Amino acid sequence: MRSLLLFLLVAYLGLAAAEDGLAAWLRYAPVPNGKHLRENIPSVIVSLNATEGLPVYTAAQELVDGIDGLYGKKVKIHKGKGNKPKKSIVVGTVDAYTENDGNVKGIPELSADGYYIKITKGNVLILGQNERGALYGTFQYLERLAIGEISDTAITSNPDAPIRWVNQWDNLRDGGTHGSVERGYGGDSIFFWDGVVREDLNRAAQYARLLASIGINAVVVNNVNANETILTEQNMDGLARIADEFRPYGVQLGLSLNFASPQLLGGLDTFDPLDESVIDWWQGITNDLYQRIPDMAGYLVKANSEGQAGPLTYNRTLADGANLFAHALKPHGGIIMFRAFVYDHRTLDQDVDWKADRANAAVEFFDGLDSDFEDNVVIQIKNGPIDFQVREPVSPLFAHLSQTGSAVELQVTQEYLGQQAHVVYLAPMWKEVLDFDLRVGGEDSVVSDIVSGRRFNNELGGYAGVVNVGHNTTWLGSHLAMSNLFAYGKLAWDPSVDTTEILQTWTKLTFSHDKKVIDVITKISEKSWPAYEDYSGNLGIQTLTDILLGHYGPNPGSQDGNPWGQWTRADADTIGMDRTVWNGTGNTGQYPEEVYQVYENIETTPDNLLLWFHHVPYTQVLKSGKTVIQHFYDAHYRGSATAQTFVSLWESLKGRIDKERYEHVLFRLVYQAGHSLVWRDSVNNFYFNKSSIPDEAGRVGNHPYRIEAEDLELDGYEPYLVSPFEAASGSYCIVTADNSTEGTASTKLDVKTGVYNVAVNYFDQALGNSTWTLFLDDRKIGEWKGDLEYILGRAPSPYIDGQTAARVTFKNVRVKSGSTLRIVGVPDGKEPAPLDYISILPEGIID
Repeated sequence: MRSLLLFLLVAYLGLAAAEDGLAAWLRYAPVPNGKHLRENIPSVIVSLNATEGLPVYTAAQELVDGIDGLYGKKVKIHKGKGNKPKKSIVVGTVDAYTENDGNVKGIPELSADGYYIKITKGNVLILGQNERGALYGTFQYLERLAIGEISDTAITSNPDAPIRWVNQWDNLRDGGTHGSVERGYGGDSIFFWDGVVREDLNRAAQYARLLASIGINAVVVNNVNANETILTEQNMDGLARIADEFRPYGVQLGLSLNFASPQLLGGLDTFDPLDESVIDWWQGITNDLYQRIPDMAGYLVKANSEGQAGPLTYNRTLADGANLFAHALKPHGGIIMFRAFVYDHRTLDQDVDWKADRANAAVEFFDGLDSDFEDNVVIQIKNGPIDFQVREPVSPLFAHLSQTGSAVELQVTQEYLGQQAHVVYLAPMWKEVLDFDLRVGGEDSVVSDIVSGRRFNNELGGYAGVVNVGHNTTWLGSHLAMSNLFAYGKLAWDPSVDTTEILQTWTKLTFSHDKKVIDVITKISEKSWPAYEDYSGNLGIQTLTDILLGHYGPNPGSQDGNPWGQWTRADADTIGMDRTVWNGTGNTGQYPEEVYQVYENIETTPDNLLLWFHHVPYTQVLKSGKTVIQHFYDAHYRGSATAQTFVSLWESLKGRIDKERYEHVLFRLVYQAGHSLVWRDSVNNFYFNKSSIPDEAGRVGNHPYRIEAEDLELDGYEPYLVSPFEAASGSYCIVTADNSTEGTASTKLDVKTGVYNVAVNYFDQALGNSTWTLFLDDRKIGEWKGDLEYILGRAPSPYIDGQTAARVTFKNVRVKSGSTLRIVGVPDGKEPAPLDYISILPEGIID
């Protein structure tokens, strides 16, 4: 009701409503000087083979809306029978064009989903090999119009790979109440609520529209950690309704399955993939699904990983498990995507076995099975051997499957990479993976050629993106994060495309044609991955996040001494995994000979993967001439310093971007700038403490502008030793003595009179909404609330740690020498208004 009243008020006042991000890059905002160009655009659309509810019909409607929005021109639809107007946009399939006496001479051969666009003297021809291809061509034509390109041209475009899927990790239930999204930071599921498919699926249709515009052809709608109740009669009926929403956009529905469903749901006493009763049960379920959804894409299965059931339970092979579903799907033309993310975390013990290595698991589990899989099985392989880290080598499994199709799994949702609270443009990382040459058999074996099927002549293969949109109007929780979804679709269609070009096209479509806007967003985005790598984990050490909890904040110590296998093996003198054949886990030996030779030798291993493959002293000298430990110190300071620049860069766009999106992005960039300092200090302090080697520049542990909260005069507050120790400056913070009484922390400032920025580091737990107020003498400087768990979207945490550490800065504060600084913290719920430190910063100084 509140949002409706706000809308009515805005309408009444005649103000332009701010953009909320829901339309993403399909805003169809007016093109600069569009009114002067619109006469070059035909006024009539000829829609061939246009059945309502199918992609060609959708294409015609999209052209009407798009041309009107972009150029303010009303166009009409001509149904394709009778005389065709002289100047028109013709859209349809090649077959339909032929049937309507179209001249197909000169039209190149198209593969499935491919399209052809020809613009000549005011006439536009958009043809698809199938209806979906016609829609893709339409979106590409509208994209050209949206960036102001209306010149004559001829474009032939075929997808690089047949599989271009999205995986959604949506849950049917969360605590028994509603649908959450695992590793999703943009709100609740758009598909499920309270254990069943939602009644209102409008957002599902909007999602399909976005995906179709970037060439995505299927969505697996539920979590790979699947709940068996997805296969109840009620939910299968609901899935059919989702498929109905997808179908106008040519997007097919896929489904994740729980391998043990025959036992958990079907009442059988087994889920053995070779048991006839299990085979019959799955065939019956598959038939029931295809009766409801004739164009269902197929299944996705995660088996025998992280406690999930699978064929190994019965001493069957992974091929036996995959083929169970392949046989059920084959009569319907469906595909089984079988995840290579297979490892048993309960058997990993780094403390007793130097050879233990989760990175080896995929190749070990799939070794010798290549020829055993049915031809509708595709092995879905994460881009790296571990788990979507800030940097990993390419998974060696891509080099081991020549007879079986493979798909690269890329994570659009930033699980380990800032969870959309930190901007990280991921396309350059993906491009490095796709361009990597594995040199299988000593021949060119680029990853993109392997997954497309070209390298080994496989008919199936492609891309699976873990996206995890939610009900938030920004879809992913952040406006800037949507560049990653756009880029994923573009690279899945054509992995040769330039990632800067993708980014700048997305910026024009999403924000503005303004050159300054494009330049600033390009600069922030292209610096974002290197900066995040610098201040989180570099030299191949992985993302030094808390892997036991939220996968978000810094906690380098959590990497070791656990069964999850994301180890650094850091001690007082050395660091890094030894994955060599001669002395380590043997992981390098899983790569083809030429790549093995590079990674086995410490001299030829790139520095950015050194600690992935080699265990070395902190004093090991890199190719740069720096030691490992000094590189750590310098990189973390460099990365966090880069993150500070994002704020001022974005502020330069004030007035050039609508207020709602401007302020939304600014809030997150300010937060990121503060949290990057938490990352910097946490990691540097951890390794300084472990190695006892000081920073040559004298920065680590030296903060001349910082006042530790535990050193203040406390009333109602008391010191608290933080765990892990490095998550707090000086290892301690202060918390209120009880959860019902406010605390006061104060001190007299020994600074020169002047203008300063006053920064306060605090902890915002997901246990309540404490309030803090900052005073100088009796003057109130500002007040803030501990409510980031509702605003940021990142995984909430109840702990005082690197995940909940946050920073607020009050700029241009007039401070008198000898003034009393006082902070009053009011606890709320179980959150005790924790404070870490205060910094009194001269202009231009970052603590």
